[in-house]
Amino acid sequence: MSLSTQELATLAQSIKEWGRELGFQQVGISGVELGEHEAHLQRWLDAGYQGEMDYMAAHGSKRSHPDELVPGTLRVISLRMDYLAGDTRMAQVLGQPEKAYVSRYALGRDYHKLIRKRLQQLAERIEQAVGPFSYRAFVDSAPVLEKAIAEQAGLGWIGKNTLVLNRKAGSYFFLGELFVDAPLPVDEPHGSEHCGRCSACLDICPTAAFVGPYQLDARRCISYLTIEYKGSIPEELRPLIGNRVFGCDDCQMVCPWNRFARPSGEGDFQPRHGLDNAELAELFRWSEEEFLSRTEGSPLRRAGYERWLRNLAVGLGNAPSSIPVLEALHLRREHPSALVREHVEWALARHRASARDVRS
Repeated sequence: MSLSTQELATLAQSIKEWGRELGFQQVGISGVELGEHEAHLQRWLDAGYQGEMDYMAAHGSKRSHPDELVPGTLRVISLRMDYLAGDTRMAQVLGQPEKAYVSRYALGRDYHKLIRKRLQQLAERIEQAVGPFSYRAFVDSAPVLEKAIAEQAGLGWIGKNTLVLNRKAGSYFFLGELFVDAPLPVDEPHGSEHCGRCSACLDICPTAAFVGPYQLDARRCISYLTIEYKGSIPEELRPLIGNRVFGCDDCQMVCPWNRFARPSGEGDFQPRHGLDNAELAELFRWSEEEFLSRTEGSPLRRAGYERWLRNLAVGLGNAPSSIPVLEALHLRREHPSALVREHVEWALARHRASARDVRS
């Protein structure tokens, strides 16, 4: 791509307009130097905070050097897309322990395909304007420090809860990247963070997963435990998980900046199958065939059926004793999976102990 400085500036402005036309709320452009972010990642890994997410330590320096991951990369186009549905009922569901709380980002269709398709369309628009160029699109699909890149591109700052925060949009948005070989003018990085003295996100975390501002120990994080972690959830953490069966939004819900979060207009991000207000016992009764059918094209597939039941068993163990809850648990006592059986027995033991306390 051989363009003058002015042509590159015009192209950068057009890219931002095309991005908005494709449904992205903001587009920024960064270079490939991520500075202190590389050192922060290494300190986090050295502390073992990644848990079983071995992929975070893989790929050497490619994660923090976009031009090593995709040779020839000169710039990264970073884009954000809001995902919050209009009526989220987040606090209401958390306040009803017999209900299943699913993280808001996972209630609709899987965002990966939607955003990747839009990124491809953006690349094609660029190609139509300037001719062939080298690019690669990413949506959580490779070792990319997407939050660091978003900050460098001016989309926001990384807050104390380790999420990207935006003064006009909060944090309920997805990120996507387009690595390109064009020397586009870069945007100003988001120079300062605006968390101030606020520690609401750190204080609210049910499992005390934050070891300090900007430091998350994933091994205690409910999102990690219910989505990424494959083993038996530590017993001391199970009561703290409550009814959160896939992910956790607590540190976002209390963030003052999320007062400015705007509902998404994307139909694919709207709740499906009533998952924004479902009963734990009802979901626990799903057969594997029902799970696969009702989670087709959904982020919930990442956990898989076995871990889905594991998570629901924990939720049922934390729910008030009732006939539907106890019947659902007894239904799975002989489940083929030892992981599921273990969590079911823990849940039943909780209810037996609660009944004894009531009698005494």
